[in-house]
Amino acid sequence: MQPPKLTDEQQRYLDHLRVQRRLADRTLTLYAEALERLTVLAQAADVPLLRLTAHQARRFLAQLHQAELGPRTLALILSAWRGWYRWLGHNGMITANPIVDLRPPKVGRPLPKALAVDDAVRLADHQEPNADPVGEALDRCLVELLYGGGVRVSELVGLDLRYFPTSLGWIEPDNQEAHVLGKGSKRRAVPLGGPALKAIEAWLAVRGQWAQDGEPALLVGKRGRRITAHQVRARLKERALHAGMPTHVHPHMLRHSFASHLLQSSGDLRGVQELLGHANISTTQVYTRLDFQHLAKVYDAAHPRAKKK
Repeated sequence: MQPPKLTDEQQRYLDHLRVQRRLADRTLTLYAEALERLTVLAQAADVPLLRLTAHQARRFLAQLHQAELGPRTLALILSAWRGWYRWLGHNGMITANPIVDLRPPKVGRPLPKALAVDDAVRLADHQEPNADPVGEALDRCLVELLYGGGVRVSELVGLDLRYFPTSLGWIEPDNQEAHVLGKGSKRRAVPLGGPALKAIEAWLAVRGQWAQDGEPALLVGKRGRRITAHQVRARLKERALHAGMPTHVHPHMLRHSFASHLLQSSGDLRGVQELLGHANISTTQVYTRLDFQHLAKVYDAAHPRAKKK
């Protein structure tokens, strides 16, 4: 059965979005599909669209949820419905928006993926035979700063050799720290451990073979200019493959690994929050779930009461 055509009011609303709001074609298609779903539900319930009540709209949402549509899909559908009824109200065709108070189910927050400690160390220590020594030094430096410092990839590529008035971030090896500019334009100092400092020193010894004169960036690519986030991801992916990692490795996974491993060892949630540069402790608390998984495995393996009879 073909879905019903859009009503004249729905088509006028989509035209408004295309002309006045300049929404992308893909978004307009998704909104049209959402409005078609609404029409199907209303017809099945014998409810005129312009007389829909909040109670009826809530029942329609429940039906879609029972059809196993995901929270993100439901959120988009509600957005399309809410926007249409708001437009109807502005044009004097209805007196109240029946969708205004409806909310989709909360999206489950997936656990961030982290490497096992042994895998993270193996990735950092990996040496590729016959590799370009400059590229090898760069890759080692990338991993040590991402995993050893827990920095974001945007913070990593923003690092300069030293402080300049225009610097987003810079390193201070003598003070064993890096200064980065995080989300919300918040600056923080990141402590650098021995392996990271050694990796930086080794990189600086060969950096001049790639870097163009006057380039302030700490990390540069083969063309001599500041390395990009895309280049970091590509180099890290290749290094992980050569090191035999059991999963795809990306920069944020190393940040997750930094946080998870630090929390497992210290249990200091506030300290991890400061090191990661999270504005809200709730953002950091996701790592307590990772830590619990680790502890649960330890319990299952070692505690006499954990053994199944």
